[in-house]
Amino acid sequence: MPVRIDPWGAAVPKDYVRLMREFGIEPFEGLLAQIPEPHYLMRRRVIFGHRDFGRVLGAMLKMEKFAVMTGLMPSGRMHVGHKLVIDQLAWYQRRGADIYLCVADLEAYSARGVSFEESKKLAAEEYLANYQALGLDIGRCHVYFQSRSDAVRHLAFILSKKVNFSEMSAIYGFAGESNISHIFYPMIDVADILHPQLEEFGGPRPTVVPVGVDQDPHLRLARDVAARFQRGFGFVLPSSTYHRLLPGLTGEKMSSSKPETAIFLTDSTDEIKKKIKDAFTGGRPTAAEQRKHGGAPDKCRVYELYVYQLMPDDKKLLDLREACKSGAIICGDCKLRAIELMAEFLKVHQAKRERAEAKAKKLVEKVY
Repeated sequence: MPVRIDPWGAAVPKDYVRLMREFGIEPFEGLLAQIPEPHYLMRRRVIFGHRDFGRVLGAMLKMEKFAVMTGLMPSGRMHVGHKLVIDQLAWYQRRGADIYLCVADLEAYSARGVSFEESKKLAAEEYLANYQALGLDIGRCHVYFQSRSDAVRHLAFILSKKVNFSEMSAIYGFAGESNISHIFYPMIDVADILHPQLEEFGGPRPTVVPVGVDQDPHLRLARDVAARFQRGFGFVLPSSTYHRLLPGLTGEKMSSSKPETAIFLTDSTDEIKKKIKDAFTGGRPTAAEQRKHGGAPDKCRVYELYVYQLMPDDKKLLDLREACKSGAIICGDCKLRAIELMAEFLKVHQAKRERAEAKAKKLVEKVY
């Protein structure tokens, strides 16, 4: 049975190898040796796949112009799963990338029913303030709102001329009850991805979109459309990288709409303690069995927090993994350590976020 990827769904893809094979995604591992000081998410295979990233890497190594495009849908509070993309953006920015940040308020309205005024507020107070606090210089980014970008909306209309409903249905599985805004929105997303290559934004150049694999339908459509309009616009087919989705603490996808699955960037120490203590682990039923037989870190949601967030040092992470598998550490002790590290990170981050909020609000007022 074919794998179906839904950019608006909540499932965590379980078979990444099958997804790569079925959708033509190349392994990222083969490029690692060429990347100077790769991000730890790259080293740990959290970023596991790509399409045409070699083109972007070539521009980076030659110090030529390249762009990074991403979007934020202001539909709820940010959690540590969202941080994966911001970490990557900050890494690219330090290497000279031209960063485009789209506030996807049209998507938030279409898919979540979020008003445009609420999107504006969330973009400033929740998202951009956190982005700045996480190390991305938002003042050096091209920040825009979909609903306010004439260039994006106009390009979406032009590009839609060569996309038919059958193709959209095959990619997204639209049925008869789908509303028209939901059906048309992917063309807005394609225009977001391609518009940095318009002449008024710097012209055709390598562009990479770092995404979770659930967003791949948008990238496949964007690449197909770019190829159809190369004669008119000279588009370079957009590149993409794919990272594993951070599983929720309960096992499903980490989601803003399900607080028990996520650690939010605004969580208190007490909330962190409760969530991590209740998290699903790969431990044995008793401490005695754990010490005798060891645990299963690959099944453990707490260990995932160490991989994605809490332990950037690879040696320390491997030591923790071996301690779990050998039974040298039991789940209770591991959780206490995770609580301490997460609480310390969020304490520092929340102080930075408070200082960043004024800058984020000022930027939103400027671009809205």
